[in-house]
Amino acid sequence: MTSNGGDSKTVGQQSLDQDMQQLEQIYETDFELGQDNVKVWGLDIHNPVFFVSASLILVFVVTAVIAPVASNGALSAVKNWVINFFDWFFMASANIFVLFALALVVLPMGKIRLGGEQARPDFSTVSWLAMLFAAGMGIGLMFWSVAEPVAYYTNWAGTPLGVAANSPEAAHMAMGATMFHWGLHPWGIYAVVGLSLAFFSYNKGMPLTIRSAFYPLLGERCWGWMGHVIDTVAVVATIFGLATSLGFGAKQAASGMHFLFDVENSITTQLIIIAGVTSVALISVLRGLDGGVKLLSNINMLIAAALLLFLILAGPTLKLFSWMGVTLVSYAENIFQLSSWVGREDSQWMHSWTVFYWAWWISWSPFVGMFIARVSKGRTVREFVIAVLLIPTLITTVWMGAFGGSALEQASNGVGSLANGISEVSLTLFHMLENLPMASITSFLGIILVLVFFVTSSDSGSLVVDSITAGGKTNAPVAQRIFWAVMEGVIAAALLFGGGKEALAALQAGAISVGLPFALVLLLMCVSLFKGLRHEQQLLSLQQELDGVAEQR
Repeated sequence: MTSNGGDSKTVGQQSLDQDMQQLEQIYETDFELGQDNVKVWGLDIHNPVFFVSASLILVFVVTAVIAPVASNGALSAVKNWVINFFDWFFMASANIFVLFALALVVLPMGKIRLGGEQARPDFSTVSWLAMLFAAGMGIGLMFWSVAEPVAYYTNWAGTPLGVAANSPEAAHMAMGATMFHWGLHPWGIYAVVGLSLAFFSYNKGMPLTIRSAFYPLLGERCWGWMGHVIDTVAVVATIFGLATSLGFGAKQAASGMHFLFDVENSITTQLIIIAGVTSVALISVLRGLDGGVKLLSNINMLIAAALLLFLILAGPTLKLFSWMGVTLVSYAENIFQLSSWVGREDSQWMHSWTVFYWAWWISWSPFVGMFIARVSKGRTVREFVIAVLLIPTLITTVWMGAFGGSALEQASNGVGSLANGISEVSLTLFHMLENLPMASITSFLGIILVLVFFVTSSDSGSLVVDSITAGGKTNAPVAQRIFWAVMEGVIAAALLFGGGKEALAALQAGAISVGLPFALVLLLMCVSLFKGLRHEQQLLSLQQELDGVAEQR
């Protein structure tokens, strides 16, 4: 009987081994990293993604510079059509992304570790969180955490849920609605993309590129024209988003310098800022991930923390803590109403703000998601989602409560320029700081923080675009990252110099329009990720059974 028992165990183990082999074969691919790449001028680039992406970007930039008004008119019409007719699709999709991400926190598959059970993080938790936040939305919070609450409170461009402007209800709703746009929903979008790319790259051995996330749905076809289209759209959306942010950011920084130092806010000043940001970004690129983006992100967080602490201590401290509570409570109370698109009396406000934001975050997601994936190896799925979704939301609540609360205190009490509402968005932060002690120092810190955030975005953006256009290679020649970092600056400068505000607005409208097809891509990505995680969970369960049989023997 002992012999029969031993034979039985052997047969059982053989059966488990066969099951394991069959499962593993599902994700076996003949694709080899870099197989479609060509090497020219010392570069190692994917054919056709690099060439098609570069050509599309070139054609658009030339068109926008030659005919900025016509380009802006045409693309703005497309953007408005997308926002007005597909509002339900953007609203529903964003809700799905949040629910899907939250589900992964509580499901058993949350225990899966990115990179395998033996993988360990490449970065400390503090540096990791700093990089996530800097890449995700650090720069936007510098301006909109002040401007957005004031805009909603004063009815600068509509009020959320139709509340009466300049009322206590408007103040509370302004904080909740602002938090809604910068809280769970955008980070849910980033979490889906980042987790998908990290999982299929680190756990399934696929290239770190967008198409890899669709292998469970497309199989080997993801290495063909379908994958080429997905990666090309991701590159174009990323470059459009980065160049737009850099162009508008240069205008905002120039406005701050004019306000603070009376430096002329001219095209020349803005071009100098773009050149400076691009130059520092190149130095960061040459220093690599540890000495570049990681260092800059840590600097960002230190300066931001210092500015936040100063604001709390120098301002009405107790009231600001109260505003943090108001922000959190109002966000929780109104999140379901703000997430719905049915029967909204404030549809114009919803289109102008919420749907616009959702389309923007979605078009921005390839860049942020891939960067998050790049730095998240060794984290569990649960740890990843908590860090990407929940922690930034809590940090943003504190930031919004302090900056937005300070702004509303001034606006509602008739203090300073904000008592008259918003005159120029790029100056709203400085208008708030000028009514606090050491305004010159804090405003200067604000400008520095904005510029460092831009450098971080440029560096991490070139890292992402290079990875996609190199066919998923993460060790491509540094010259390629330099190329993309320079291109971001050149595109922003060309549009600003050649077409001005109209050309930049056209570029932004193009990025928003790309958000529509990419929203569908992200929904499919959720399905693909779930299939991949379930497959990994089955592998781990089988491995545990095999280990148990081996121990019994």
